[in-house]
Amino acid sequence: MLAESPPKRVSTLTASYAPPSGVYDELKALDGSLRPHWHKFFEHMEAIGPKELERRWDKAKHQLHENGVSYNVYGDPRGVERPWNLSPIPVLWEPAEWESVEAGLGQRARLLDALLHDLYGPQRTLADGTLPPELVFENPSFLRAVHSINVPRGSWLPLYAADLIRDTRGTFRVLEDRTQAPSGAGYALENRIVISSALPEAFRDCHVERLAPFFRALRHTLQTLAPHNRDNPRIVLLTPGPDNATYFEQAYLAQYLGYTLVNGGDLTVREDRVFLKTLGGLSPIDVILRRVNDDYCDPLELRPESMLGVPGLVQAARAGNVAIASPLGTGLLQSPAFIPYLPRLARSLLGEELLLESVRTFWCGDDDARREGFSFFDDAVVKQTFATGFVQPIFTAELDRAAREELRQRIEAQPRRYVIQEYVHASTTPLMREGALEPRALVTRCFAVSGRDDFIVMPGGLSRVANARAGTELSMQMGAGSKDTWVLSDGPVTSFSLLPPVNRPVTLSRGGSDLPSRAADDLYWLGRYAERAEGAARLARVVSARIAELGSDADIDYTGEIMPLLRALSAQTSLIYTGELLDPSQLDLKGITDQLVASVFDEGSQGSLRSALRSTLRTGRMVRDRISTDTWRILAALDDDVSAGEEDIARDPIGTVHDVLNRVVVRLAAFSGLVMESMTRGQAWRFLDLGRRVERAMTLLMLLRGALTETCEREGPLLEAVLEIADSVMTYRRRYLATLQVAPVVDLLLTDESNPRSVIYQVDALNDHIAALPNPSDGMRTPQQRITLSVLTDLKLADIDRLCSVDERGERVEL
Repeated sequence: MLAESPPKRVSTLTASYAPPSGVYDELKALDGSLRPHWHKFFEHMEAIGPKELERRWDKAKHQLHENGVSYNVYGDPRGVERPWNLSPIPVLWEPAEWESVEAGLGQRARLLDALLHDLYGPQRTLADGTLPPELVFENPSFLRAVHSINVPRGSWLPLYAADLIRDTRGTFRVLEDRTQAPSGAGYALENRIVISSALPEAFRDCHVERLAPFFRALRHTLQTLAPHNRDNPRIVLLTPGPDNATYFEQAYLAQYLGYTLVNGGDLTVREDRVFLKTLGGLSPIDVILRRVNDDYCDPLELRPESMLGVPGLVQAARAGNVAIASPLGTGLLQSPAFIPYLPRLARSLLGEELLLESVRTFWCGDDDARREGFSFFDDAVVKQTFATGFVQPIFTAELDRAAREELRQRIEAQPRRYVIQEYVHASTTPLMREGALEPRALVTRCFAVSGRDDFIVMPGGLSRVANARAGTELSMQMGAGSKDTWVLSDGPVTSFSLLPPVNRPVTLSRGGSDLPSRAADDLYWLGRYAERAEGAARLARVVSARIAELGSDADIDYTGEIMPLLRALSAQTSLIYTGELLDPSQLDLKGITDQLVASVFDEGSQGSLRSALRSTLRTGRMVRDRISTDTWRILAALDDDVSAGEEDIARDPIGTVHDVLNRVVVRLAAFSGLVMESMTRGQAWRFLDLGRRVERAMTLLMLLRGALTETCEREGPLLEAVLEIADSVMTYRRRYLATLQVAPVVDLLLTDESNPRSVIYQVDALNDHIAALPNPSDGMRTPQQRITLSVLTDLKLADIDRLCSVDERGERVEL
C-alpha cells in the first residue's frame, strides 16, 4: 500500500488551499488534511520550489504552443482555434479506487456492446419491454441501413469512453457514455508527455501507470479487425477536416499510431471495396478509424448532403470488405435517455448487477420518470433526448422562476424530447492560479478498447476542469481547462513500447506513390504559400531599410530606387501605391510608411504578408501528419512573430517592421532548410518543392518586371536592392566586383542555371519534378512537360543584351 505517513513538512502550496464545503475534494479530506496518495507528489513540488516550477511550466507552455496543441471552438470571437489550456497539477487516483473504476468501465463497455448487438439484430430488449421502442425507432442515430450487418470480430464497440464525475460522497458515477467516435485520448497522451517532462521526478517516484499499453492495445485491436486476417493491413484515420473541434488530436493520433490521415474526398468505393486515391493509383483500405459522425459517413445511404463521407461506404462494410471503428450506428447509445435503463439491461443481457453507477437520469417520455424528475427540477440538468452536434445543457438553477416554468411547460408539451438529470456537485481539484492553488470542478473522460477477452481501460484519462471557481461548465467548447490524470501503482510500473517486436515480418518499402491526391495538393500549396511569404518579407525588408534612410519628404528621390521597389511590392502584395497613386505630389514619407506597415500587418488584405503567413499555417495544419515536429514549430511561430510586433508599431513603425521581417525571413529560411535536408525524396517532398519552385519563379519575375522594366537615372542602388531581395549579392560581387549593371543582374537572376535563386533554376527543377510524377507509360510527354520544356528553352535561348535594351521612352520592352 502507499505510505500514509505525512510529509516531513507541510507544503506551502497546500497550506492555503481551501476546498468548498459540501463537495468531495480530490486533494484534501474533510478535516483539511492532505489525502495520503498526494504526499509524495507535494514533497517533490516543495523540493522544486516556486521559481523552478514557474520556469518549468513556462517551458511546458512553450512546448504546447510550439506543438500547435489546440481545440477548435465554433463561434469563438477570438477565432476558430483556441490554445490548449493545461494545468501543471495533475489529478491523482490511488490504486484501490482505480481498480473499481476499471472494472466498472469494462463491464459497462461489455453491456453497451451487447445492447448494440441486440438493437441492430434480434431486438429482444424491445420485444420484452426492457427498453422503450421509442428510444430506438424515433432516434435519428438509429441507422436502419446497417441493421443485421456483420461487424468485424463480432465487436460493435471496439472503442468506448465515459465521462466520470464524483458525487459529494466521493463515489464515481458515469455522467455520459461515448460510443460513436470518442475524442480525447490523443489529448490525454499529449498532456502526459508534457506533464511527465515538466515533473519527471514526481512522475517517476509516484509510480504512475503508463498509457502506452492502452495505445498498443488499440493498434492491435484495429489490426485484428481487418477483413481476411491480413498480417499488415492498411489502416487510415478518417477526419472531418481541419475545422473540426478536435482536428489537432486526430492529426496527432494518426502520426503517433502510424496511420494515414484522410478525409472523405481521399477515399472511393469500387466494387464494394474502399480505396485510397493516391498519385500511384487506388490503394485498398482494410480498416477505417473514423472521427466522422455516423450519418455523415455515407451520403449515398445516410445523409445525402454530407460532404465528409464516402459514397458507398455502407455497402462496402455490408459486404465485409472494410472494418470501421467504431461501426456505423454506434452513435445510437449516446442518447442520455438510455442511462436509466442500464441497470435492468445489465441483468437482462449480462446476468450481472451494474458495477458503476450513473448519475440519476430520467427520460421524460416515461410518465413516472418525468414526475420524479420534476421533484428536483429547481436544481437539475435538462438535456435533449436526441441531440445532434454540440447542444448546451440547461442548468435549471441558473434560470429565474419564469424561465424555469416555461421550460417545464415545453417538457410537458413534448416529453419524449427531454431528459432530466440530477445535478451532481462535482468533486474539486486544485488548479494553479498566480502561484496559489484554487479548487475547480472536475470531470474525467476515461477510455476503453476491446481486447481479446475483455476491454482494456486506459489507466488515466482526459480530466477537464472549470475555469471559474464557482463554474459548472466542464465542456471544452465552453472554455474548460484540462489536466493529466495519474493512476498510481503500489510499486514500480512496467515500461511498454509501441514499437512492434523486432522479429515481426514487415514489407520493406521506399515508395512514395501512395501519397493521397488531396495531401499532394495541400503540400503543393504549402510550398507556394511559404515561398510567397518569404518573397514578400524579403522585398518589404529592403523597402523598410530604404525608407529608414530617408529623413524627410524632401529626401524622396523619385528617380531612384524607392518608386521601382514600391511598384514591385504593389504587384506582389496588392498594396502600397497603385498606378493612379504614383503622382509625386501625392507621395510623402508618412504615406509610404503607412502603406508599408499595411503590406505586412493588414489582416483584411489577401496580399499582405500576414495573410500569406496565415495561409501557410492553415495549409500546414492540413498536412500536419506529413511534416516533422520541428517543421510544424517553425510554421506555428510565424504568425506569432507578426503579432508580437503590432504593439510597437505606433512607437517605431519602420524599426518594428524591419525587426519582424528579419525574424520571418530567418524562420522561413529554416523551413526551407528542413524541407531540403530532412524530407525523404518521395512524392510528398516533390509536391511541396513543386509549389516552392513555381512561387519563387513567379515572385522573382514580378520583382524584375516591377523594378527593371522602366529605367531610372541612378540604377546602381536599385540593382543592389534587387540583388539583396533575391539573396544573390555575394554571387554577383564575386563575379563582377563593384560594377553594377542591368545585363549581368538580369542574367544572374533570370538565365543563370547555377544560381539556385534564378528563374531558370526553378523551371529546370519543375521539369525534373514533373518528369518524375506518375504518368501513362506510352512514352509521350505530358502537357505539363511540354510547358516546362518550352519555358526552359526560351530561357536558355534568351539574348540578355536584347532583353536589357532601352527604347526611346526609357522602357525595356523586351524584358
